[in-house]
Amino acid sequence: MTKPAIAIVGAGKVGSALGILLQQRGYQVSGVASRTDQSAARLAARLQCPVLEAREAASRADLVFITTPDRNIAPVAAAIAAEGGFRSGQLVVHTSGAHPASELHGVRETGALAMSIHPLQSFAGVQSAMENLPGSYFALEGDEKAMPVAKQVVSDLDGQCFTISAADKPLYHAAACIASNYLVSLMHFATGLYARFGLGPEEAFAALLPLVRGTVANIAKVGPTEALTGPVARGDGTTIAGHIDAFKQLEPEIQELYGKLGQYTVQVALEKGSISAAQGHELNQIFREVL
Repeated sequence: MTKPAIAIVGAGKVGSALGILLQQRGYQVSGVASRTDQSAARLAARLQCPVLEAREAASRADLVFITTPDRNIAPVAAAIAAEGGFRSGQLVVHTSGAHPASELHGVRETGALAMSIHPLQSFAGVQSAMENLPGSYFALEGDEKAMPVAKQVVSDLDGQCFTISAADKPLYHAAACIASNYLVSLMHFATGLYARFGLGPEEAFAALLPLVRGTVANIAKVGPTEALTGPVARGDGTTIAGHIDAFKQLEPEIQELYGKLGQYTVQVALEKGSISAAQGHELNQIFREVL
């Protein structure tokens, strides 16, 4: 398949990483546009391509990536469409996990195709994005005629892909947030508890990180259900009761969070088959004391 010329509209972490990686894989970058001149100039210098207005950048490309913040996708796409930046046969892509391809307002009305290509990955910066994108999974949603090009892009990024429907995007994105963002919150939760008996944030994190790494390694080997260990997996109500007594001294919202997580973990233990229904009922009763 001939590789299309691309434009990057939105020179943030994802847009920059995509532009650099795809250029390395043989895609011509026709132009870069961004909300700030500084970010556009920085990426354009690295790609050795011009900084253009969004309409001009889009009009020069066969494949347009709109990699703005989610809230700006619709107005940016609509503005480019209104100014004549899109054309029939062109493919316009956004990389939002939460929004469907239809968020690209005005694109389909011009005869162009609309597609969502979302990397199931987190990015702390451009360099980490470049390191993390290859090998990641990508969720594809949008016009069927655009799928071959979208799949080629993912393949060229050494990624894997699956397709979802527009209606499934919110649940898909929520799951991604749980796996990534809420893991961060859980680490903040755990390190905060260690602070209550004198450990500083850095020491608490250093102490817990090997445990987290070991847990993730176990999940990678046997999956999330079989990787479950600990008092809930053993049906150890006495230990959980001790936890509950300690949590009763803490803020109500902290108690409730621990209780809800515990009850969900009971369901995982039942699925694993490591506890009986009677043990599950007993553990749920214990957790209910803080709910």
